[in-house]
Amino acid sequence: MSQVVDIERYDLDIKRNSSSHHTEQCGKERLIVRRGQPFNITLHLKPGSKEFKPGEESFTLIVETGPLPRKESDTKATFDLSDSTADDEWSASASYDPSGNSVSVSISSSPNAPIGLYSLTLDQDGQKTSLGQFTLLFNPWCTRDAVYMRSETKRQEYVLAQYGLIYRGAATRIKGKPWNFGQFEPGILDICLKILDDNPKFISDADKDCCARRNPIYVTRVLSAMINSNNDRGVLVGEWQDFTGGVHPGKWIGSGDILHQWTESGPVRFGQCWVFAALACTVSRALGIPCRVVTNFGSAHDSDANLMIENLYDEDGERMSNGDSIWNFHVWVDSWMTRPDLGTDFDGWQTSDPTPQETSDGVFCCGPSSLKAIREGELTKKYDAPFIFAEVNADVVDLVRLSSGKFVQFSGSTKSVGRYISTKAVGSDDRHDITHQYKYPEGSKEERQVYEKAQHHNNLLQRGEEPGLHLKIKLADNMIVGSDFEVHAVLTNNCVDARICTFLFFAKAVGYNGKLGDGCGFTSDKVEVPSGEERRMSLRLEYERYGSAITSDRLIQVSAITIDKQITNYHKAEKTIVLDEPEIHIKLLGEATVRQSVTASLTLLNPLPEPLQDCSFTVEGVGLTEGKPLTARIEAVGPKQEAKASFEFSPTSAGPCVLLVNFDSDKLKNIMSSINVVVKESASTEANTV
Repeated sequence: MSQVVDIERYDLDIKRNSSSHHTEQCGKERLIVRRGQPFNITLHLKPGSKEFKPGEESFTLIVETGPLPRKESDTKATFDLSDSTADDEWSASASYDPSGNSVSVSISSSPNAPIGLYSLTLDQDGQKTSLGQFTLLFNPWCTRDAVYMRSETKRQEYVLAQYGLIYRGAATRIKGKPWNFGQFEPGILDICLKILDDNPKFISDADKDCCARRNPIYVTRVLSAMINSNNDRGVLVGEWQDFTGGVHPGKWIGSGDILHQWTESGPVRFGQCWVFAALACTVSRALGIPCRVVTNFGSAHDSDANLMIENLYDEDGERMSNGDSIWNFHVWVDSWMTRPDLGTDFDGWQTSDPTPQETSDGVFCCGPSSLKAIREGELTKKYDAPFIFAEVNADVVDLVRLSSGKFVQFSGSTKSVGRYISTKAVGSDDRHDITHQYKYPEGSKEERQVYEKAQHHNNLLQRGEEPGLHLKIKLADNMIVGSDFEVHAVLTNNCVDARICTFLFFAKAVGYNGKLGDGCGFTSDKVEVPSGEERRMSLRLEYERYGSAITSDRLIQVSAITIDKQITNYHKAEKTIVLDEPEIHIKLLGEATVRQSVTASLTLLNPLPEPLQDCSFTVEGVGLTEGKPLTARIEAVGPKQEAKASFEFSPTSAGPCVLLVNFDSDKLKNIMSSINVVVKESASTEANTV
């Protein structure tokens, strides 16, 4: 029996390992490494210990994760020293440094190992020595990992970037809103692992769940369920109407505050789609899965799974409620991974949606579904491809119910769903349109063929429009919230005969999810339109009426309908107004330097003809505010008056950072802005470096 090596202490070499594993932003307190890639530890031997000879020692390493580690579940691995580490399994090699009386051990994890917190133990002929713990993540830098991403610039964006933009508004007015993902901020990784440990699958079968954490498909599906709280004590409660007892979704500007609140006191109130998606992106990136936030403008919610959105109206042009809807925008995430369960043709970006809309296998979750499957109409490929396909490619039909009870189609569109699908561009703040990744060009032969294939045995409704009669809506140029303005509906008659119609023009507040609110404008007339002429109807929208009706999304839906009951002829035009918001002006007073105080001054002009109450500015920035939001509350701000605040903070890290700002009040919410800040090293730090 060989003699046991006496170990005085061990060094996990956190700084060097973190650098080579791209985890240095996680801090220096613990060892965090990525699977399929070697990391090194140093064993310092006691003085007088015998010389270490790698080929002659009984030297076995044991790694374990989860509450019930087992070799059969790959949550426990035992391996001896080899001449070199292997690429496809747990392995280790060692070298002895006589001058330092130390042993350098290189450990390589399996590229298919479950992610999570591991213990590391040295076994010498039954004498076991703990060598501490490490956290193992997915590895987009490892060619053998299921999340491998070839482009370094994309890895920087989709794994390492802690700041991003989330697109909102409407297809005609797209606005990028800043967000702090903050996946490397203190405590966030532990919270992400807790999310996995709190999921019902872990609670019911911890061994099976921990084993499955090797698979990014499984982890992504778990996150889709756990980011919302509908079936469990997940992170966030969704709410679209009454925000009493919680935080309005528009006030959040980063993921960190939400995640910390959840781990301290359970489900956080409240969120909507962009907040759910931002949280999913934060957790995915923290665990090592490349992830991007995606916004779909004109996003269909197909409640009856027929790949159509059916808008129902009565004979007077009033909308009848049904389960289908079209959201002005909807936000989800794409995650990068292989799909061995579907075949290599479906590798790449996978869509998942943590916003609770419909159940999947009895749980409020959605995806991951391959973008290639969605684009090609391969709806038998799991998970939830039909629902996501409809979100981006459903056809729309407008039906009127006659007094006889019969439904007659009077309008429709094959092009209004799935427009300007957007994500932040790699390496810049530009908007990247990725519609082509989800679908063929609208109206193209390929797009129609895919739609027909996706329909399977569903019969397509005939689409028709009365030839020669055209209705459109024209919006004003300047429509800032608080102002009064006019919109116009224009009816053109290109028919041979004159037409007599009832002309309805109305406006209603609408949420971003397509839910209509109170009316804020209406006019009607009976008009005769001679052949070759047009008739114009104006609708004045006044803040006095729309101010109390609109939501914090600041959206108004204007609809024009013409009705000729004699020949059962209906026409409709519709547009969504995105009211412009006031700008937040941000000014940095002085130079930003590590550990030195700097002040940011903020101003916002109240554009409303009435005072704002309960006003506040909130700022947050990775590397600037120590991962915590700072809030300054202000007294009432009068009409056309400026709200002002200043914040003092001390940056914690050098380099480019982003300071995010949110303004909130009783009547103006979701007002966001940001400023790029370049933080310089302090003179003392530079001197120490030299």
